[in-house]
Amino acid sequence: MEVWRSIDLGKAEPLMAQTFYEAVGYLVDAGLSPNTIILCQPSAPYVCIGFHQRLEDEIDVEYCHSRGFPIIRRSQGGGATYLDGNQVFYQVVARKESKVVPLKIEKIFERFLAVTVFVYRRLGLAAEFRALNDVVVHGRKISGNGAGDFGENTMILVGNIIMDLDYESMIRILKVPSEKFRDKTAKSIHEWVTSLKRELGYLPETELIKNLLTEGYEKVLGIELVPSQPSEDEKAVWRDRVRPRHISEEWIHLSDLTDKRPTADRSVKIAADVKIVEVTHRAKKLIRISAQILGDKILDISITGDFFLTPVDAVSKIESSLRNVLLSHDRILRTIRDCFEDEEIQSPGINPEDFAEAVMKLKELAET
Repeated sequence: MEVWRSIDLGKAEPLMAQTFYEAVGYLVDAGLSPNTIILCQPSAPYVCIGFHQRLEDEIDVEYCHSRGFPIIRRSQGGGATYLDGNQVFYQVVARKESKVVPLKIEKIFERFLAVTVFVYRRLGLAAEFRALNDVVVHGRKISGNGAGDFGENTMILVGNIIMDLDYESMIRILKVPSEKFRDKTAKSIHEWVTSLKRELGYLPETELIKNLLTEGYEKVLGIELVPSQPSEDEKAVWRDRVRPRHISEEWIHLSDLTDKRPTADRSVKIAADVKIVEVTHRAKKLIRISAQILGDKILDISITGDFFLTPVDAVSKIESSLRNVLLSHDRILRTIRDCFEDEEIQSPGINPEDFAEAVMKLKELAET
């Protein structure tokens, strides 16, 4: 039986609640900290966007500022969301050599979210795992989760037990093209996302939820959890490395991805055969492609969306492989497939064919 460490941060300010596991990750990856499970709650509301998302496309920044909601870009993929103290976060940081950790991301989700299912079922709900990374009750999502590599030797999985939901804030923080669209979004969120309070009619005690999570990790994963505190080294790494990056304008806006990009779904002629084109493609995940095109050749390209990819630089590798490639479906698909194979890219829920279809929409729009 493997012995892991558990840390309860209690109610932590939003940036620490969202990112402290990264500091732990650096030391776990270096072999200086043991495999760890962190539990915590944010002490105040905030807005979180996925690593591959474009802030200006996803979030009503002005509204968030008016409400005093910090905006935090996480280091994993996924979509934009509103978070507050009505969620209990669990954050798993473990070396990939552990026998508890599967090799494939799909299996990591399936194995570790069995603990989340365990908690909801112990609370009397008929929870089920739904691939890729959801836990549902009566078909409605009741837990959001993300996972990926951290460094060379470590994987992370982060997620939440949703005790209650502020539906109004969840909807209002999103940037939408019209109020009609917002109304449809609101209806969809109410229909497909739920909480413990909504399903049970009351809020269980937070300590009960944490105790059930601890019990679940030990019983479902077959590990022993030893309660502990963050090390002084972990605190220092968070203070000196993690926090400064996450509060920097460069990280929040990821200007290297966004400054050169046009607004969504348009084609702008720059000169002669040179165009700037941006398209959106909905597969199982959203893919947004921006590119500079010369005739039928890609000169430069940026890829964003709410997908999950590993390793962490997978997107930049795909982008590099596509530069100076002709916009031919067979050529694009072959290039992306080769990149996936050469770089050992994992993309749960999405595949090279999805990316190729998204890229080829550039040609369709450029020719209209």
